[in-house]
Amino acid sequence: MNTDAAPKSYAFLLIPGFSTLGFSCALDCLSLANHHPSGRKFYTWRLLSEGGLPVAAYNGVRIETDSALTDLDRHETLIVCAGENAGRGSTKPVLNWLRRETRKGMDYGALSSGTYTLALAGLIGGKRVTTHWEYKTALAEMLPDVIMEDTLFSVDGRVFTSAGGAASMDLMLHRVRMDYGVEIATWVADQMVYTAPRAQSQGQRMSLQSRPEVRNPKLLLTIQIMENNLEDPLRPEEIAELIKLSTRQLERLFARYLSTSPKRYYLHLRLEKARNLLRQTDLSVTDVCVACGFKSLSHFSKSYRAAYGNPPGTEASDGKVLWSSSGKP
Repeated sequence: MNTDAAPKSYAFLLIPGFSTLGFSCALDCLSLANHHPSGRKFYTWRLLSEGGLPVAAYNGVRIETDSALTDLDRHETLIVCAGENAGRGSTKPVLNWLRRETRKGMDYGALSSGTYTLALAGLIGGKRVTTHWEYKTALAEMLPDVIMEDTLFSVDGRVFTSAGGAASMDLMLHRVRMDYGVEIATWVADQMVYTAPRAQSQGQRMSLQSRPEVRNPKLLLTIQIMENNLEDPLRPEEIAELIKLSTRQLERLFARYLSTSPKRYYLHLRLEKARNLLRQTDLSVTDVCVACGFKSLSHFSKSYRAAYGNPPGTEASDGKVLWSSSGKP
């Protein structure tokens, strides 16, 4: 191994409200690589923020940065780290800086909702990307030109994105493997006591097939049909016809495996989507009502209050809006 080769450089842009778990998992992969017995320094990095000041994560922890927004070398790799309130932290100076620097031809990517920051800068249009599953619905609703994947991380040319959290570790181990080979990446994974790094294509949440209570193929197909038709819900008899069962058989299936009815389960899926949109976007209650397949505001409000104990209009009152429907920070 040539120990004299120049290390690869990374620049982490910290957006206020970023995830400390996702950031730490990514940074530690680089840091641990530098402790390899070969003695080689594989990576260098620097932390940036808009004003060069410490940045508060979503949990209140403040991280010191090395500098404000500055010129990057075209050989550096840029990673945007975000979490809550990504839209608020994606200011015009940040977006302009991202556009300017990425034009140099460097690899660039994002952890968690940093994907939204890249989208606002116009840097991922038509690209395959991912973000944390909790934010996926909101991002897909606000940015229909982005190809959303429900994976741990995505790589599309020189653009890479991650769901954040522990998935940042999977992304960075993948990059270490691409940079220096399997042996170095495996050594880093062992140091992290991470014995089974996950593949890029793996889903973010435990699949329905993996859950012992949901093993029936007809039930799995029904749930998939429901999830794909939240904005324009199908009637129970329509779903039953699609899966070649009677409506009564479909009801018994849900009662046996999920202790609920198809109608109640379908409503739960729609309300869950509504809650994510209300908490993560500035869409109006009316817009969310339509996006989740409710025919009237009164029905939506009544159903929402029954499920969550409060009316839909109160959800965004804490100001924690992740995405702006205007497409502007």
